[in-house]
Amino acid sequence: MSKLNEALAEINSIRGQIARSTEFRGYGPASVAASGALALLVAAIQSHWPRSFDDDFRTFLAIWMATAAVSLILTGTETITRARRVHSGIAGEMISNAAGQFLPSLTAGLLLTVVIMRFAPSSLWMLPGLWQVVFSLGVFASCRFLPRQMSFVGVWYLVAGLTCIAVNGGQGTFSPWLMGLPFGIGQLLVAAVLQFGYREAHERI
Repeated sequence: MSKLNEALAEINSIRGQIARSTEFRGYGPASVAASGALALLVAAIQSHWPRSFDDDFRTFLAIWMATAAVSLILTGTETITRARRVHSGIAGEMISNAAGQFLPSLTAGLLLTVVIMRFAPSSLWMLPGLWQVVFSLGVFASCRFLPRQMSFVGVWYLVAGLTCIAVNGGQGTFSPWLMGLPFGIGQLLVAAVLQFGYREAHERI
């Protein structure tokens, strides 16, 4: 029985090594593009809102958290479906590795929001830019098993986040376009890389 357990453990170890060294193809361009379009749509709707969000960060936060949740559901559903089809036998390991690359940045962004809201409310204006900077770290962490062009998306989010902080400059405003444009364009760039960045896509072109 011990030899059987050892064999199973070795098989699981091999599967994990294969998953860590295999290019992940579970992310679908359709759902990612939809999340980008959703970000632009939400920003457009917010920009015509009857009242400003300058003194109502909680509503601003709730709207964008709901947007992020919808995007995550769309992307997660397509990712699981595609990974099971493309990676079949190691789909679970591939999805776990992909999630593991992004989870630290998402957790950091959430904790950063809680801490600033609780202990530094005068710095809330920085959060949209900080979210983009933190998101860029998740993109950079994922680059090792995605097309190499994905690093340019990481640069986009990093530059966009720093630009948002510089442009806002402590004014304390929460423009919806400081969220909608960076994430809308960024997710559309991710979708383009997923659609055309893999080697087989270049060969077809």
